[in-house]
Formats: sequence, C-alpha cells, structure tokens
Amino acid sequence: MLVPYLTAGFPTIADSRAALRVADEYADILEVGVPFSDPLADGPTIQASSFRALTNGMTLAGTLALIADSQLRAPVVLFTYFNPVLRYGVDRLLRDAASAGVAGLLLTDLPSGADPAVEAAVQASALDLIRLVAPTTRRDRMQRAVAGAEGFLYLIARLGVTGASATVATELAASIARVRDVSPLPIAVGFGVSTPAQARTVADLADGVVIGSALVDVLGREGVPAAGRFLARIRAALDER
Repeated sequence: MLVPYLTAGFPTIADSRAALRVADEYADILEVGVPFSDPLADGPTIQASSFRALTNGMTLAGTLALIADSQLRAPVVLFTYFNPVLRYGVDRLLRDAASAGVAGLLLTDLPSGADPAVEAAVQASALDLIRLVAPTTRRDRMQRAVAGAEGFLYLIARLGVTGASATVATELAASIARVRDVSPLPIAVGFGVSTPAQARTVADLADGVVIGSALVDVLGREGVPAAGRFLARIRAALDER
C-alpha cells in the first residue's frame, strides 16, 4: 500500500492540483496536508511547504475545494492539526470533507482519549478516524492508543519530526509487532521513508508505506513531472516484491 503525502497549496495552488493528480496514478491512499502556521510534528521540508502554501492563500476550506476539484481515484486522508478544525467547526468539517470526497481524518495532535466528543463525532461520520501511533508507546498503553481507530493505523517509524532519513529504524519490526498484537487494522509506516530501497524494506514488515518529506522535497525542487517519476520508482519497488 503506497501512501503519498502532499501539502495542499504547495508549491503553488495550480502545481498542487497537478501533483495530486499525478500522485493519484500511483497511490493506494493519498494523504493531503492542511497548511498550518505551527506544524510542530513536521520537519523542515514540510514546515517550509506549509508556510509557502499559507503564503499562497491556502486554507482548510481551500484544501477541501482542491481535493474536490482534483477528482481523485484513491481514498483521501486529510492530515491536519486540531486547531484549524476547531476554527472551521468539527461538524462542519466532517460534513464538508465528506462532500469533497475525503475518506479519512488524521488529527496529528489529538491522541486517543484527549477529546472523546470529537473522536465520537468523527467515528459517527462518513470519515474514518485514522490513529497516529508513536514508536515509544508502551505495550500496556497500546490498546488505548489505537482505541476506536478506523481504516488503518499510521505508525511513526522513528522518534522526532517528519523528514527524509538515510536508514530505516532498526526497532521498526518490534514496533509493528506491538501494534499487531492489539489491532487487526492495516499498518502504514511513515516519518523518514525516502528511497525505493527503504520503501521495499518497510513494505516487507508493514502493510503500507507513507512517502512524505522526500516527495515534497522533489516536488519543490524539481516540479510535478519529477515528483511523478519519483513516485513511479517507489511504486515499482513495492510491486517488485
């Protein structure tokens, strides 16, 4: 399962739409990031893309319009911090996102149990509640960390913020095993996967691979066609397994 991540509105709104359509050719699931002014979980590459997208005028409403206009084949997961959702309105967001074709919602800074009312609202909606699982989660807390999750689980491959990495964390297999012990949902691994070889290694352990910072970096430096070629190489590495 290949899960490309793109920041809505980066590097321009027109190029963002084109990049989504190109990524859709290779993706099993698409993650679309909502630009936010204080993206604490993100590393320099995605932070820079978020700030540039905000400068371009991209908003949460604009992100939904971009998704709807792109007419994507793959299911879309909206990747966002909680503050933009609160400002937009939780019920309004769930309604408008479903209308735009969004299939899932990942709230990066809302751990399980932090706001039961919001979690229940997402679970009662047409959107899947995607849980983010940290590699430091203890076995005795893992059950609570994935409680109420839908669709798939997003497992962070390593400590720290998002960003391309030269290696895949050696403890990844143990982290995946802990998650599998408590949930039957597919596991997608992200944070640091940046090459076809790494993607193949991760795919041998997990059910899905998230490609974020490396893709955003190629898109920003070399443009949409290069981003498509990069994803084609990742897709080929996964399909050759």
